[in-house]
Amino acid sequence: MERIICLAIGYVFGLFQTAFIYGKMHGIDIREHGSGNAGTTNTLRVLGTKAGLIVLAGDIIKCILAIVISGMFFDKSHPDEIYLLKLYAAAGAILGHNFPFYLKFKGGKGIAATAGLILSFHPAFVPMGVIIFFSVFFLLHYVSLGSLLVYAGLMIEMVVAGQLGLFGSSQAVLNEMYIITALLTILAYYKHRENIVRLLKGEERKTYLTKKNKE
Repeated sequence: MERIICLAIGYVFGLFQTAFIYGKMHGIDIREHGSGNAGTTNTLRVLGTKAGLIVLAGDIIKCILAIVISGMFFDKSHPDEIYLLKLYAAAGAILGHNFPFYLKFKGGKGIAATAGLILSFHPAFVPMGVIIFFSVFFLLHYVSLGSLLVYAGLMIEMVVAGQLGLFGSSQAVLNEMYIITALLTILAYYKHRENIVRLLKGEERKTYLTKKNKE
């Protein structure tokens, strides 16, 4: 039951579609412009850097809030499973972001929400996520490649941290955490399948924090 509750909490927070709402405030449906994705990168390209950063912050915060609230509910009653329950909350937020029912399940790709997971799940995860993503972004300017490598790193770090006893959980709980992380990783790669094809062909569009996005 606790798992379902945390998943539901996350999904509700994930339904706050920052890109869609921001776009509507400026007279457009972001899903009808650019790549059609209701996320940070498309918002940045279509509406500019300020808009992209606002959407990024909103999508990060909604996942953080889902994790924090789930932790408040179950931290004392389920200390051995608290990281698992936080992961369910994060998964719910990512699913809510990617598949919002009121937008006919057409949302984003869940990367900014995943950033919220990395930033609030455990302090040890933050350096890995920040270093991998921003190294790729500022060197190559491929948001998609940075996002995919972050997920690969998250999967590896989850297993390593779990087996080193960082979460204080039983092996059964750890195995469940690994499965959830693996499913989220698969989902992220699936949502980026077109980006992967373009990357392999050398046709992926680069993203900048400047007016170059308009070129």
